[in-house]
Amino acid sequence: MEQTEFAFVYKEIFPFWSEISDADRDYICQNSHIFTYPMGKNIHNGNECSGVILVHTGSLRLYMMSEEGKDITLYRLHSGDMCMLSASCVLDAITFDVFVDAEVESTCYVISGSAFAAVSERNPCIKIFALETAVSRFSDVMWVMQQILFMSMDKRLSIFLSDESARTGSDTITLTHGQIARYMGSAREVVSRMLKYFANEGIVEVSRNGIRILDKKRLRALAL
Repeated sequence: MEQTEFAFVYKEIFPFWSEISDADRDYICQNSHIFTYPMGKNIHNGNECSGVILVHTGSLRLYMMSEEGKDITLYRLHSGDMCMLSASCVLDAITFDVFVDAEVESTCYVISGSAFAAVSERNPCIKIFALETAVSRFSDVMWVMQQILFMSMDKRLSIFLSDESARTGSDTITLTHGQIARYMGSAREVVSRMLKYFANEGIVEVSRNGIRILDKKRLRALAL
């Protein structure tokens, strides 16, 4: 991709773009790349500085992993979303390990972490933007922790199905029971049992094609 094409993309998504010098804009573009990751590819492993990742197409999953290998999904990124937690060299406060995988084949713009950090040191507006972006995602993380610690499984699953339906604009959720369990920080068997209960109640229909929501009103009621 030509530098001018990166500049066109960044002008649309970075509020600070017009505030920094031409030299700094050129430097960011020179240190930008576009990558296509296959499904399941690990993009960021731990607290290394992989850079600032912007999702062009596809979907990424951010998660933490215990020493025993159990992981908890923190949040997911889709087209137009940005990952700042993968650039630990930009934000010194990031001292924990975060992992990023491609859920499906995904094309991303990646800005070198060291280059972004160097430019941010010269431009406080970039540092502020990076902090605000990271903080906004921590609210998503706290919402996940709240669900895991304090909510019943039926409520958590109804929230997940409702949110996924709203995001995709479809009443059919084309995810496996294992994927849903991973996103919710639960076990596949637990998700399968709860989906069976929902199906018996006429709230959803479970098939090989996915999970079709039959009664949105009752599903929303469970989420309250």
